[in-house]
Amino acid sequence: MHIAITTSSSSSAILRASSRVRFSKPSSLFLSRASFPSLPFRSLSTSSAFRSVSRWSHGVGWKSSLTLRAQIGTVTPVLQQFQRNIVSMASENPFKGIFTTLPRPGGGEFGKFYSLPALNDPRIDKLPYSIRILLESAIRNCDNFQVTKHDVEKIIDWENTSPKQVEIPFKPARVLLQDFTGVPAVVDLACMRDAMNRLGGDSKKINPLVPVDLVIDHSVQVDVARSANAVQANMDLEFQRNNERFAFLKWGSHAFDNMLVVPPGSGIVHQVNLEYLGRVVFNTDGLLYPDSVVGTDSHTTMIDGLGVAGWGVGGIEAEATMLGQPMSMVLPGVVGFKLSGKLQNGVTATDLVLTVTQMLRKHGVVGKFVEFFGEGMRELSLADRATIANMSPEYGATMGFFPVDHVTLQYLKLTGRSDDTVAMIEAYLRANKMFVDYSEPQQEKVYSSHLQLDLSDVEPCISGPKRPHDRVPIKEMKTDWHSCLDNKVGFKGFAVPKEAQDKVISFPFNEQTAELKHGSVVIAAITSCTNTSNPSVMLGAGLVAKKACELGLEVKPWVKTSLAPGSGGFNIVGYGCTTCIGNSGDLHESVASAIADNDIVAAAVLSGNRNFEGRVHPLTRANYLASPPLVVAYALAGTVDIDFEKEPIGTTKDGKSVYFKDVWPSNEEIAEVVQSSVLPDMFKSTYEAITQGNPMWNKLSVPSSSLYSWDPKSTYIHEPPYFKDMTMDPPGPHGVKDAYCLLNFGDSITTDHISPAGSIHKDSPAAKFLLERGVDRKDFNSYGSRRGNDEVMARGTFANIRIVNKLLNGEVGPKTIHIPTGEKLSVFDVATGVKAVIAKSFERIHRSNLVGMGIIPLCFKAGEDADTLGLTGHERYTIDLPSKASDIKPGQDVTVTTDNGKSFTCTVRFDTQVELTYFDHGGILPYVIRNLIKK
Repeated sequence: MHIAITTSSSSSAILRASSRVRFSKPSSLFLSRASFPSLPFRSLSTSSAFRSVSRWSHGVGWKSSLTLRAQIGTVTPVLQQFQRNIVSMASENPFKGIFTTLPRPGGGEFGKFYSLPALNDPRIDKLPYSIRILLESAIRNCDNFQVTKHDVEKIIDWENTSPKQVEIPFKPARVLLQDFTGVPAVVDLACMRDAMNRLGGDSKKINPLVPVDLVIDHSVQVDVARSANAVQANMDLEFQRNNERFAFLKWGSHAFDNMLVVPPGSGIVHQVNLEYLGRVVFNTDGLLYPDSVVGTDSHTTMIDGLGVAGWGVGGIEAEATMLGQPMSMVLPGVVGFKLSGKLQNGVTATDLVLTVTQMLRKHGVVGKFVEFFGEGMRELSLADRATIANMSPEYGATMGFFPVDHVTLQYLKLTGRSDDTVAMIEAYLRANKMFVDYSEPQQEKVYSSHLQLDLSDVEPCISGPKRPHDRVPIKEMKTDWHSCLDNKVGFKGFAVPKEAQDKVISFPFNEQTAELKHGSVVIAAITSCTNTSNPSVMLGAGLVAKKACELGLEVKPWVKTSLAPGSGGFNIVGYGCTTCIGNSGDLHESVASAIADNDIVAAAVLSGNRNFEGRVHPLTRANYLASPPLVVAYALAGTVDIDFEKEPIGTTKDGKSVYFKDVWPSNEEIAEVVQSSVLPDMFKSTYEAITQGNPMWNKLSVPSSSLYSWDPKSTYIHEPPYFKDMTMDPPGPHGVKDAYCLLNFGDSITTDHISPAGSIHKDSPAAKFLLERGVDRKDFNSYGSRRGNDEVMARGTFANIRIVNKLLNGEVGPKTIHIPTGEKLSVFDVATGVKAVIAKSFERIHRSNLVGMGIIPLCFKAGEDADTLGLTGHERYTIDLPSKASDIKPGQDVTVTTDNGKSFTCTVRFDTQVELTYFDHGGILPYVIRNLIKK
């Protein structure tokens, strides 16, 4: 048994993270390594120990499926009574009186809907628009069992109930997946089908009950760059590496109902969601209701810019949603963010979102909705709104929501939605008081707190070198860079000695002499969902490149440039999530050697949303987020150590200096190109063909069976052990006694640290595992691509090469200290199963993943952390938790004691009664399986 004290959570502390990067906050410990009194540690094989710990912590006393069938037989009378209770509890919708018809202009009807105005409750008029979506869902799904009238009343009375952290159920309209997180989700569903089949149940019960859209976009890597054939070359390599994964997903699209798989090469998941998959309003067999979505990618929030409520969840939580389980959530507070004014000439949506991110991080919006309003909304295009909504995880909010207005309707038409569909959307939202018409007087809404920003105050900026919210105005960049070189190692420091800061390294590169110094740009990437869906910044980048070419400027050949998806400027490398997720591909060998051998602080500049250490590329210690046009500018300059106002970015062939202002387009220039280039036919033709696939996808041959045929030799898709020895009886809560600390972390631990998605290091436990199974190093692929194999991901946990574990006394890397022997080993070789995580705070999905896997999330009390309490991580920890789930209350305090006499109080972060039920069952999916078997 283990526990962990850390700033962040780690649902992936045992096997795999089912989602991507998340934030957490300051100072924490990973308590780990429980004692085994009758089994000395030295006699325990760590590998077998890892495998023996089930993902769901079902407890001891493993039983065969035969025994489980016998248990089912003995509880049949109980089940029959249980079913009778369900029938009596789940009645017809008590709000049937407000179920009304939405007439179609000119005759007929669009369909029927549950009318919020028909409730005649003045409190609804004051509700934020985002809360009205939760209200409509609760009313429509109200059966007085999963969703009760009391739940509906709590939402209507939001102004009074939200400060009390009340629990509500929410049933999203659909689920969104990308392939990194989608593969393990489909693996789990296939595994659950097997379990149902073994137990004599109906395996078809394991089937999505809501629409599931899976976009394959995370597998393409930038192997080939600066080449006219890069798109096809990279796609060829993508299919060679991922043929087995893609075939598995293609099987899933046939085996499961309600599942659409968008093939590789179609674009980034969030861009496809925004331009094509987003419904805004559903019309399902004549029933009208707002679109809402949860996704296994944190940037699912991008769809909030379209007025669709959506956010990221853990993979396990998404799977439960697919299977009809309501999400249990705390009714959130809503921060009202008022926008006024207009962006100045030369300021981009990226500059705006980095400014908003910094403001909201400072305000504190974790676990809250942010809702944007005000006259400035008229000045923001839908793409600009989507850019702001996309970075909700970076500013910590569950959603950054933009209610539907005329700008939204114009965008729907632009992207190929039919006139009739747009008319239905507008009519429904107006009828249900969910549409904002800025030509009419606005009724004041009630918000939990307020912020405001005059758009004219936003200035060009970038963020870095290690966190998205460390914004730096462009005019201050050179000064800030030199401060970073001077500062001690940290989020804003590299501790480069003064005498070494100006050194220049010369090395041969393709028969010419290349030079690198601290701050040299070696990766410049226009990438990521944040910006590639925004025509103004993409075409702005194209105009910068065009002007630079006309002036005779060139990017130095040793700078790896890439453009994904595609517009103008750099050579297109592919259509998908590339550099931002760590799929940067290798640097040229000579460049890599020059950096590594001379300890150069090399830089990457990318139009992404994440720039944590070790994410973009192992050799770029400085990583800056910038708008696409700025990416081009920094690529041309070749360094981040530059003052654009005073220093040239290059010289013409005749020796004339060229400055930033010489290549930067005006807003009018960009608008003119957007108006002439971005047309509805472009979207229609693209998305009419999107599900037809491409020749390589269409050639994939898959079986037609409803059960998957597992290949025990596969290193990509592995049958997990989760349900093989499950019993009908929930294992009940587990406390923690005399656990050791596995890891002790500082601030801002993210999923990049916990469960990297990028490259597999040649000396890692995962690499050893693959080599032992005959996988060549060149075929390792990435951690993200191997999330369908729990044995690989167990070895990939905490494998980030830049991770800082305080137990190592300043040493950087994916190792820890085995306590009590003091031996330094890889985290995998020390771990036997994390049972609890103690942190100052959790990002939403981190905590959700812990709950989903039956791991205890604990928070230090305000003002306390490991340092203030004098915890070193060398203690043994006992968590005094009641042995019955009924004796544990959401958010209650528990006492943690150590073997050296320390005692402190933590808050148990099971936030709802439903989460405690999951904990009682050992996780969400065991709970779902047991319920399905009973039914």
